[in-house]
Amino acid sequence: MGERKPGRLGLLVLLGLAGMAVLAIGLPLLVNHMPAPPKPPEVEPAYDRSQLVADLHTAGFALGNPAFIRIFKQEKRLEVWMQGEGRRFELFRVYDICNYSGRLGPKLREGDNQAPEGFYRVGRKQLNPNSRHHLAFNLGFPNAYDQSLDRTGSALMVHGGCSSVGCYAMGDPNVDQIYAIVEAALLGGQEAVDIQALPFVLSDANMAQIEPQPWLGFWKNLKQGFDLFEADRVPPKVGTCNGDYRFGREVGTAGCVEIGYWRA
Repeated sequence: MGERKPGRLGLLVLLGLAGMAVLAIGLPLLVNHMPAPPKPPEVEPAYDRSQLVADLHTAGFALGNPAFIRIFKQEKRLEVWMQGEGRRFELFRVYDICNYSGRLGPKLREGDNQAPEGFYRVGRKQLNPNSRHHLAFNLGFPNAYDQSLDRTGSALMVHGGCSSVGCYAMGDPNVDQIYAIVEAALLGGQEAVDIQALPFVLSDANMAQIEPQPWLGFWKNLKQGFDLFEADRVPPKVGTCNGDYRFGREVGTAGCVEIGYWRA
């Protein structure tokens, strides 16, 4: 008798077994060479403001109260002042500045790595919740005074972290609180948060110890604004004309420009 050829059913069985063998060998190889699925983006945990809210309450303040900031380079400190029920501002907290670049004296030009000195205002458009330095707000340099003297620079911030190229780096925990207070004040109706960025505490005693040097006249001009706040505990209205800062009613005189902020 001759050899019997497999029927159609047998062929299907043989083909099925052969396919299973190919899958058994090839599937692991295919899986091993497939690109790994993308990792879900890391979501930074939301800042817990409960302790800050409690500390503000203890001090007689609340998130949303008007705020005012003073920066002192030499002392490496940033002060947050807030307005409670009365007209005057009171000191809420002093924060250590982790780092600033440059030396005492104003910023003059892009790339000089100087942190600014002067009077600035921060509006809502200057807030940066997506900063690569955790959180940040732009000081608004160059302001009208800086521009009148052809001073240049950009992206001068108060931010987190501890690295600085012309900025005031506060460290993440500190900037969490500072940013929260500034943001809440602006969302609560404050037009802009005033900032005095100063070389050092401009007291009479400190000024008397300064040896003659190029920025003495500039610092005496800054001291006028410093003294007004020291006396009244209310941020003075600040403007500029004829290459100087002017304050209060002088801001409304002809030729004087009020220091502004970024408007949406």
